[in-house]
Amino acid sequence: MNQRKAGWIALITFTIVAVLHVVQYQSMANLGEPVLAMSRWVLLAALVVFAFYKKSLTTWILVAMAIGVVIGVEFPADKNPKSFDSQDLKFLSTIFLRLVKTIVAPLLFATLVVGIASHANLKQVGRMGWKSLVYFEVVTTIALIIGLTAINISGAGKGIEVPQELLKDLPKSPERVLQSKVITVLDSAGVAVPEGLLNKLPDTPPKSWQDHIIDIFPENIIKSVYEGNVLPIVFFSVIFGISLALLSEKKKKPLLEFSESLAETMFRFTNIIMYFAPFGVGAAIAVTVGHLGVDVLKNLALLLVTLYVALFVFIICVLLPIALWVAKIPVKKFIQAIREPVSIAFATTSSDSALPKALENMEKFGVPRKIVSFVIPTGYTFNLDGTTLYLSLASVFVAQASGIHLSFGEQLMIGLTLMLSSKGVAAVPRASLVILIATAATFHFPLWPIMAIYGIDELMDMARTSVNVMGNTLASCVIARWENEFDDEKALAFDEKKADAIVDNND
Repeated sequence: MNQRKAGWIALITFTIVAVLHVVQYQSMANLGEPVLAMSRWVLLAALVVFAFYKKSLTTWILVAMAIGVVIGVEFPADKNPKSFDSQDLKFLSTIFLRLVKTIVAPLLFATLVVGIASHANLKQVGRMGWKSLVYFEVVTTIALIIGLTAINISGAGKGIEVPQELLKDLPKSPERVLQSKVITVLDSAGVAVPEGLLNKLPDTPPKSWQDHIIDIFPENIIKSVYEGNVLPIVFFSVIFGISLALLSEKKKKPLLEFSESLAETMFRFTNIIMYFAPFGVGAAIAVTVGHLGVDVLKNLALLLVTLYVALFVFIICVLLPIALWVAKIPVKKFIQAIREPVSIAFATTSSDSALPKALENMEKFGVPRKIVSFVIPTGYTFNLDGTTLYLSLASVFVAQASGIHLSFGEQLMIGLTLMLSSKGVAAVPRASLVILIATAATFHFPLWPIMAIYGIDELMDMARTSVNVMGNTLASCVIARWENEFDDEKALAFDEKKADAIVDNND
């Protein structure tokens, strides 16, 4: 058997399985759940065989996602605490995310320092900075308007009925987490704690614009690395690179060579970690599907569809024209270059998990390292296209579900507030919900609609995180084109197989 035959077998098997499910759910015949379950496992076996012959990490990730969906359906959460269920696989996705997070800080530091110090063109650093910020703010504003327009057209929050099972604990701010721990300690020590004390304590107030500016500057670089704050790491690395560039060649050489070696080592480190990606990604999907089930989507399907359609419109009407006429890149090759990092971001709902592979693939696509290592990490804070669109849409959904009428001006003001307060949250799964809760309190919205959103937030997070990664990889191409440093020949010659982490590439 070869790759072509395995592909045909997988396609034919998929078609048969799809027909069987349509026949069952359209009540054309009663095949029984055991028959359908068996057909799904046969399909997974065919996909695994195809992935084995394809020898592509992206293919393995997609197959792992399919396996995760089936495991989530077959072994849903909380059905029998004593038996295996999909939630038992959560440790695999957690391990993968931890491994990837170890890469981010040293990779950012090394690539930025090399990019700046090796060229010693300090004017270009400042030029890239203001060009990037202007581009980021224009695109995120367009995303904000598309989100507001989409939710007003669909009216997804009007007349919504929230299932009781969705009324669960929401993610808490760091201040609330600390307060909860203190109350637990006091209670265990026998100290009388008034009932409902946690809800009476003051929560962390929303950050002002001054706070967001202060957060850019590292108080302690080790603390920033520990907490995973990307922007202070970028700022420190840029200043470090500029300082290194100002040294004499003799004093600069040792640190520059160390940074170059560190960057190459971290890229190889990334390739090793990516071998574990199918397990981490498959487990993440299994946990999501097993936790949510299928029926939970019925009540909030319109909201979910609204988000996905709005993001699709943003990709087609904004990102695609930018790729064609501003960045002027070969779109087909670009899709191949971002396919793997976007797949990882989609499954893990974390931009951090896609960052190392995005940096590597964009460099192979023709964006110079000094540009890609500056633009993409900075975009993780300022260019949150998917998150901005989602937050503008979700804020109006909360108002609609609460029966609160907002003028478009009021909606725009709320959206702009969310866009500012969301800076830097893209890398953290579901951190945007904390931002949404804080904003709801500011504008006196009830919290129960956010509880409903929390039920499907994992599925929404997949889409918005993927668009964040798409937008930032494209931004690196735009800035490279504006700097007249985009390598068209390299882009046209991009080979997805050579860029695949599962292939040993020593170039």
